Amino acid sequence: MNPTRRHLIAGAGACLIAPALPGRAGAQAFPFRPNQRYPDPAVQILDPSFAKYRIYSSTLEQVATGMRWAEGPVYFPDGGYLLCSDVPNNRIMKYDERDGSFTVFRAPANFANGNTRDRQGRLITCEHSVTRRVTRTEGDGAITVLADGFEGKRLNSPNDVVVRSDGSIWFTDPLFGINGEWEGDRAKSEQGATHVFRIAPDGTLSAVISDIVNPNGLAFSPDESKLYVVEWKGTPNRSMWSYPVRPDGSLGARTKLIDASDQGALDGFRVDRDGNLWCGWGSNGALREEPETVDGRAVYPLKGRPEDLDGVKVFNPEGKPIGFIRLPERCANLAFGGPKRNRLYMASSHSLYALYVEAHGAV
Repeated sequence: MNPTRRHLIAGAGACLIAPALPGRAGAQAFPFRPNQRYPDPAVQILDPSFAKYRIYSSTLEQVATGMRWAEGPVYFPDGGYLLCSDVPNNRIMKYDERDGSFTVFRAPANFANGNTRDRQGRLITCEHSVTRRVTRTEGDGAITVLADGFEGKRLNSPNDVVVRSDGSIWFTDPLFGINGEWEGDRAKSEQGATHVFRIAPDGTLSAVISDIVNPNGLAFSPDESKLYVVEWKGTPNRSMWSYPVRPDGSLGARTKLIDASDQGALDGFRVDRDGNLWCGWGSNGALREEPETVDGRAVYPLKGRPEDLDGVKVFNPEGKPIGFIRLPERCANLAFGGPKRNRLYMASSHSLYALYVEAHGAV
């Protein structure tokens, strides 16, 4: 089936993508026109050091479309499939590499957002709203609740999650899923702060970071000596902080690694084996101070052009931008997949994109 003809149909029993019907919930499918020439001009080299990660004869693909806000991709090598969240539609979707099908994996999904695998290959999910918890899906499909409250109060809105080699689970808990009615149900925060939490192997929950506003994406360096966390409400721009990880799992003093100062917005990200950070990127939504006249109306335009910002921005371990993958939609999160862990999957607004690269996911 041609990717430009892939459209999502609602309903958990669907086996393949079919043409969307007008008015059908979630059927926001968009055509994609791939580049014909090699190398793909969508893959931009910002520093010569990135050239070795570009495959000359690999082009960007749209492998699925039809979501409202794609998030939380996670790849399962044993099954050859990828799961991603469609947050406002309250479901988790499944893309199968073997036959190209795109089906509903779980619905409702408690507005699932971030997903990952634990070291036993089980699905770990941040249920972003309503239940406001972190869960594990067992081999038989049963759901185990790992965390739903801290110090007697409900969590805010678990957003993104990673698992360390010692079995500990780390997740961010901003306000996004309870701030409005788009990504769940509006509710008041009981925590009174936005934390990064750690679930120890014995199940003990602790707040390891409490001094950043709305933590978002997070990941470890390849040797796990550093924890990277995106601060959604950074000052003056969205930021990524680097924390040294001590042997006991506690964190040292933070340093700012990336400052999104070009009207761009950091979101979810992944780290490759060389320590490079592949970051979801797009407009931060900031408005210019003065309006422009458009069709006789005073309109406040965005700072920066979304069509120039949407994609994946790649930084080296020192925080220097070295590459950019232009996408027709804003990228919220990504994951390395494929049998060789060198297929970059990008969950981007309404669609899921993929690109083979000469980089491999660290985990």
